[in-house]
Amino acid sequence: MRILVIEDEAKVAKALKEGLAAAHYEVVVARTGEEGFFLVNAETFDLLILDLMLPGRDGLEILATLRKRGLQTPVLILTARDTVADRVRGLDSGADDYLVKPFAFPELLARIRTLIRRARPDQVLCLKLADLEMDLVARTVTRAGQSIQLTLREFELLEYLLRHQGHIVSREMLAREVWKETARATPLDNVIDVHIARLRRKVDGPFETKLLKTVRGVGFVLREGDA
Repeated sequence: MRILVIEDEAKVAKALKEGLAAAHYEVVVARTGEEGFFLVNAETFDLLILDLMLPGRDGLEILATLRKRGLQTPVLILTARDTVADRVRGLDSGADDYLVKPFAFPELLARIRTLIRRARPDQVLCLKLADLEMDLVARTVTRAGQSIQLTLREFELLEYLLRHQGHIVSREMLAREVWKETARATPLDNVIDVHIARLRRKVDGPFETKLLKTVRGVGFVLREGDA
């Protein structure tokens, strides 16, 4: 899930990017209102985090313009403006939520999960195979109730395998769909194999039933049983 952060304060932007990436979100940062406005119109995002006091173009002006153009993407305002009047203006301009700086990062994550869940009521937000579960909103993975800690790439890889569970996926498919590389190469094959090995240790290592299997010469498959 992609999040666009429009924030001009370098320290805040860096902290947001690192914290959200650690929570397995793909994060793009814009440092000015103009850059953010361009990115929103050029790319697709699941959520916008918008500061109000931006150089060049005010956050409320950007928000109002985007809403007039029909943008439905959830917007969370993150700002130091904390008066009731400021909050009302932000919400009336089209914001879905409003969080005042300084803030607790767990609260920000909780608000993000709520906004994404609200924006995608009809979409599959949890993937499951046997006792392995992936929550796409909370960005968590568990097996038999035990939490599994994954890197961002491992999370993306497991998500792809879960979405194609029961079907063999080739290294070429993984290179194209997970690594976003159109040309498959031997070095990338090696990288894929390393990530598969790490993922297998985390997902299967402590458990008797193995789910992630290698189909020699073809690729990999996530499935229950040997058939």
